[in-house]
Amino acid sequence: MFTPLTSVIVPAKSSHTHSIIWLHGLGADGHDFEGIVSDLELSVADHIRFVFPHAPVRPVTVNGGVAMRAWYDIVEMSLERQPDLPAIRESTRSLHTLIEQEKKLGIATGHILLAGFSQGGVIALHAGLTYPEKLAGILALSAYLPTLGQLATESTSTNKNIPIFMGHGILDSVVPVEEAKAAYDGLQNLGYSVDWRDYVMEHSVCVEEIQHINEFINRIFSV
Repeated sequence: MFTPLTSVIVPAKSSHTHSIIWLHGLGADGHDFEGIVSDLELSVADHIRFVFPHAPVRPVTVNGGVAMRAWYDIVEMSLERQPDLPAIRESTRSLHTLIEQEKKLGIATGHILLAGFSQGGVIALHAGLTYPEKLAGILALSAYLPTLGQLATESTSTNKNIPIFMGHGILDSVVPVEEAKAAYDGLQNLGYSVDWRDYVMEHSVCVEEIQHINEFINRIFSV
């Protein structure tokens, strides 16, 4: 049975005209990126509602089967690993449902941006590129994309020109930068335009990346 996600909400300070749905990484929860709101310097900051959903709790194979918040299972740490497609599609459906909830609040899909870190970035990319209505953009931080093969047939033409930002640490030992670059190259080959940035950091977010995130969002969000 489909269970809607619960979320941490940071409401707009003024009239709500834009929304950002931000997905956390493996083992974290919706509070993980809540603090980034105060670090962002956005032209429409007072009008943005932030939604930070909690992933479902599920066993994660690479972590000894321990149950934790995860958007999907990871069976092995390798480029050749088979993706957990059923759970990725379940999480995609959950994210699409969150988009629909923002629409019910009167927000146009063109004013809704998807963001995600690591596993969350995977879901932000897959859900955004398969959503049937035009979205504002996608932020994928320290992420990869195990569903490139599926996107070749499942993506929608509506978001073919969607702005995409990918940022990654060259010292990342959790998701090696080579995996992220493979995702970047794959998206380029599928016809997407991707703003790629790399940083001297590990599996995290740095001040320089936050500045680039500000620039990216300010380019696509306006009152």
